[in-house]
Amino acid sequence: MPDIPTARRTALVIGGSTAGMLAASVLAGRFHEVTVVEADRLPAGPEPRKGLPQARHAHLLWSGGVAALEELLPGVTGELTDRGAGLIGVMADLVSKAPSGQWFRRFADSRHHMIVCSRDLLDAVIRADVLARRRITLLDGTRVAGLAGDRRRVTGVHVDHGAGGRRTTLHADLVIDASGRGSQAPRWLQELGLAPVEERVVDAGVAYASRIYAAPGGTAAPRYPVVNVQADPRDAPGRGGVVVPIEDDRWLVTLSGTRGGRPTADPDAFEHFALTGLKDPVIGRLLARAKPLTDPVTTRSTANRRRYYEKAASWPEGFAVLGDAVAGYNPVYGHGLTVAAQSALALGRALDRHGPTAPGAARRVQRAVARPVGNAWNLAVGQDAYYPGAAPQPPTAVERLLTAYVDKAVAAGSANPHALRGLLDVMSLKTPPARLFAPDMLWHIAFGPRKPPLPGPPLTPSERQAAGLT
Repeated sequence: MPDIPTARRTALVIGGSTAGMLAASVLAGRFHEVTVVEADRLPAGPEPRKGLPQARHAHLLWSGGVAALEELLPGVTGELTDRGAGLIGVMADLVSKAPSGQWFRRFADSRHHMIVCSRDLLDAVIRADVLARRRITLLDGTRVAGLAGDRRRVTGVHVDHGAGGRRTTLHADLVIDASGRGSQAPRWLQELGLAPVEERVVDAGVAYASRIYAAPGGTAAPRYPVVNVQADPRDAPGRGGVVVPIEDDRWLVTLSGTRGGRPTADPDAFEHFALTGLKDPVIGRLLARAKPLTDPVTTRSTANRRRYYEKAASWPEGFAVLGDAVAGYNPVYGHGLTVAAQSALALGRALDRHGPTAPGAARRVQRAVARPVGNAWNLAVGQDAYYPGAAPQPPTAVERLLTAYVDKAVAAGSANPHALRGLLDVMSLKTPPARLFAPDMLWHIAFGPRKPPLPGPPLTPSERQAAGLT
């Protein structure tokens, strides 16, 4: 951890979710005081909250995110697994059907892992770890109303204390907006006199329906694999689903569908959709012996939306944007949490390179976080742009070529463990997409040995028996 400078420095983070807490953990090593301002009243433990409705749906933390999270909060992976989260091997503990139709083989020698648990548990463990640190203060139940300062420098934020409460100004040397998809940063910056920021939206029209089940007896020990049937963007409507074993012997089941094939909140229709609406009925069959513990909950807030802050012609000192406030992704790809953790690391490195309050520091942060954002964005948009009505313009020539090549990499990865490793390096956000064009990947995609396609989901006999599929 770098030394704190002698001159007293303060930082402020807008948003107390994962991205905000991880940003605060980074800033606490570089500023004397860090204040996290959150509109919700944050719960003491793993409980839902109003301002994070997407927490009710399945979340996955890929290995790129696991590594970043552990670097930011050493020991947090152990804390999560102690409380029931799973650290699973990819592909050993993942049964997955690719968008193009192949079932991936469960090669046991993959070097990638994934954290699986409820979002409530993940947030609670991260929140407790961060807020226990010196120099970090939580100001929850407080809504940020705008930025203080001018177009050259942000000096703090204006806040409203509670419903109908008084408005005050909190001053800080650096303000980080990590308020998520609902970020008001574009409006706030225009209010300071800055030009509108370039934005792109690719909306596949995906709706999600999620429900928690008690796992069928016999599937808890050992932990059941994640079962994922992915949607095909070239065969609309794209419908998919995933079963994620979470803490307390429960299954979190999320179903998804695009325009013309969306799941609903109707409890009687949920399992029928899983059984008949997907490219394979395995999820519906798994639910036949599972007991529902909740009614389905739905969301349509799934558009890919990116704000290109790093391209702004001018940028104020003392202000930067992180996490979903920069780019939100279709949740089906499971990249949002990983990008948040990697962006927090980029924040720390950018501040260390030239000093946390040096001229141009905020702009350097914005450009640094654009790299992990761009890696995830290219993967998501390369798929979702193919859905009818997803974007005003069709996929670009580059996006079409990249998607076609990724399809070939997926086909090779389903039958060749060496090709799969390279594919997972990219999908897990451990390496940039350029990894797919490395010489070894080009060889394995074009000439590598292949095993024949699997006829169905690669569940073991004991897994089938435990779930009643025999």
